[in-house]
Amino acid sequence: MRFLDPWEAPTMNLENNVRQAVPFFRVAGMERSLRFYVDGIGFKMTKKWMNEGKLRWCWLELGETALMLQEFQKEGHNAGAPSGKLGEGVSITYPCEDAIAIYHETLSREIQAKRPFVGNNMWVTSMTDPDGYVLEFESTTDAPEESVYPQNSRPDV
Repeated sequence: MRFLDPWEAPTMNLENNVRQAVPFFRVAGMERSLRFYVDGIGFKMTKKWMNEGKLRWCWLELGETALMLQEFQKEGHNAGAPSGKLGEGVSITYPCEDAIAIYHETLSREIQAKRPFVGNNMWVTSMTDPDGYVLEFESTTDAPEESVYPQNSRPDV
């Protein structure tokens, strides 16, 4: 039997080993965040960690993407949250087939989404979660750069 030398680098193709990057958002209130992500945007909770009857961590999926949420502990040796605004300066971009459809869907679920505009040949709409993390949904388009989606437009039924 061959024992691995801890100083010997394993031979593995890293490109085939890494699958995806998954944002891990620390949040002030799990229930409030779940209302936003699950009820508001449509993410599905596929994994969770319960401790003492309370949801402490979860893995949410939307299409082929994912994100993780964990509430800051309010007591104990791991208690505490940063003094500043949690999501300040953090944005996650989700390439999608139809950003305008996501805009309409989130509005119908009472989530405030920014009116889509065209930037870098993509329709872009965004929303900010309760802790200040920004989610951007983008889809390619041939509409002119800096176009803005009409205010009163409704999707075709």
